[in-house]
Amino acid sequence: MNDQKWIVETIEKIREKIKWVSEKNKDKIPYTTNEDGSYDDRSDAAKNWNADDGLNWWTNGFWGGIMWMLYQDTKDKSYIDIARICEKKLEQTFTGFYGLHHDVGFMFMPTAVADYRLTGDGRARKAALHAANLLAGRFNPQGNYIRAWNDSPDQDTRGWAIIDCMFNISLLYWASKETQDPRYQHIAMRHADSVMENFIRKDGSSIHIGEFNPETGMFVKSHGGQGYGEGSAWTRGQGWALYGFVNSYTNSGKEEYLDTAKRVAHYCIANIPESGIIPIDFRQPAKPALEDSCGACVIAGGMIELAKYVPDNEKQIYLRPAVKILKAITKTRVDWSRDCDAIVQNCSGAYHDSRHHFTMVYADYFYIEAIYKLNGIGMLMW
Repeated sequence: MNDQKWIVETIEKIREKIKWVSEKNKDKIPYTTNEDGSYDDRSDAAKNWNADDGLNWWTNGFWGGIMWMLYQDTKDKSYIDIARICEKKLEQTFTGFYGLHHDVGFMFMPTAVADYRLTGDGRARKAALHAANLLAGRFNPQGNYIRAWNDSPDQDTRGWAIIDCMFNISLLYWASKETQDPRYQHIAMRHADSVMENFIRKDGSSIHIGEFNPETGMFVKSHGGQGYGEGSAWTRGQGWALYGFVNSYTNSGKEEYLDTAKRVAHYCIANIPESGIIPIDFRQPAKPALEDSCGACVIAGGMIELAKYVPDNEKQIYLRPAVKILKAITKTRVDWSRDCDAIVQNCSGAYHDSRHHFTMVYADYFYIEAIYKLNGIGMLMW
């Protein structure tokens, strides 16, 4: 099967599945599936505004993002209605305030910002700018980093930053362009510069968590985070770094960001298994053979985006491994049936978690986005 035929057939399967899944779950904000294959609902949790597992849950924007992607593809306005149910629920987190965190970019870029870009809705614009201000407020000029997570009784995280935030800062780039206020972009670029200096190793791999002294700004140490351990290479983190630095290049034009994205990409390419199935950590032991289909889809999406900015004779360097990963996922790690609301299977949150190989709504988001990218459908959501 040639690639274009496979892409077209896969998109048709995405359309068919999301049509019934969206109607079934239109009043939910899902994260994962229950034992019966039905989506859970993060918006149905008790309104504990200090908690991060209800409406404040960091993945809550991806369901709305899937709806906006399907709307762009099909022009079916029912997807707008479902996306806005999600958005209006997320706006309640502003009132609660305490549980919000560095991941407001993940929450509001594929929801409120996408809505405003596609429809010009003023309510969505206001919500997105509110979120951008909250994110900017987490910036520590001593160290030039956006603080990850909130106060914890168990650990002092005031100086912690994480590689994931390379995606969140897209919200700041958008706010800067939208308001013509350069402060947002200054914060985004200073954070990106700090990550480039302190997180990306010479071989192109990335740490997950970097700790700064919050008073002096000095870099203290790295933490293993969700990967195998200190010094390892958590694969989803490599995806956040790769795709995130491409996004920063797209928004700023700073060549060092593109060079950094290439370095991370080549590290990933050198470590993709022959099967195309991506482990949780590129440096984990061979056994148990733990994998993360979500990290795979993020890496693939980053490769496809990176290919846009290199000469024509270099594009296949990045497109080939992206297609290899996506074909492996499509062939062996998706469920098109009505037995499971999610498409992508075998995702993992962290290497040392007790649970592995389950579904995650943002794996579906990045899978759909990557397949659409290959066919030129939709705008860049970041």
